[in-house]
Amino acid sequence: MTNILLSGCNGHMGKVITGIVAERENCKICAGVDINTSSDNGYPVYSSFSEVKEKPDVIIDFSHPSVLDNLLDYATKNSVPTVISTTGFSKEQIDKIHKASEEVAIFFSFNMSLGINLLSQLAKTATKILGDNFDIEIVEMHHNQKIDAPSGTALMLADAISEELKNKPRYEYDRHSKRSKREKNEIGIHAVRGGTIVGEHEIIFAGHDEVIKLSHSAASKEVFAVGSVNAAIFLADEKAGLYSMSDLIAKTQN
Repeated sequence: MTNILLSGCNGHMGKVITGIVAERENCKICAGVDINTSSDNGYPVYSSFSEVKEKPDVIIDFSHPSVLDNLLDYATKNSVPTVISTTGFSKEQIDKIHKASEEVAIFFSFNMSLGINLLSQLAKTATKILGDNFDIEIVEMHHNQKIDAPSGTALMLADAISEELKNKPRYEYDRHSKRSKREKNEIGIHAVRGGTIVGEHEIIFAGHDEVIKLSHSAASKEVFAVGSVNAAIFLADEKAGLYSMSDLIAKTQN
């Protein structure tokens, strides 16, 4: 039985994770951390990590970037593997995550969906074949409450594509002020915000007289919650290091 400390437990994603874990037999939530300390979810909830009395096997974090320093401090001091599912981190914060992974196992992905990570692999394969002969654009759509733009997932997809290109591309986020033709060595990344869209990502490979599109659409946030719980089960017994969905997929295939 894997004991989970859930950071952000009373947020929307935290409640979804609570429901998913309640239906599983191989894990349970032993405690939660949230600024809202309501504890009607079947486990104690604390306002800070320093108050936690339980000894978790792993942490799932679906909270806010402002929590990161306290989260990493608790995880490293107590040697608790941590699944970081929060998005919107700055480059400096991502560097802190990488640094902390030298002391404790950390699972970090811009998107916890298995489908999105498969999309990333497909995009890399397409880039290997199409190479520099196709223009590449990424369009992402999310609900009107999402703060960061472009999404971390869009950047993850762009980075995956960039790894396969001989000439490293420049990311173009905004063309409205430009009066020039599209440069060959760029990837356009476009953000759409509206309604209750959970998350949609499309990669467009535009060539001469043909267009290839790869896309993923999430119907509910449950796909991200399931991914984070699976990551927690996987990570609980891992040694210090930085892990991603590709590591989980590889272990599943073995």
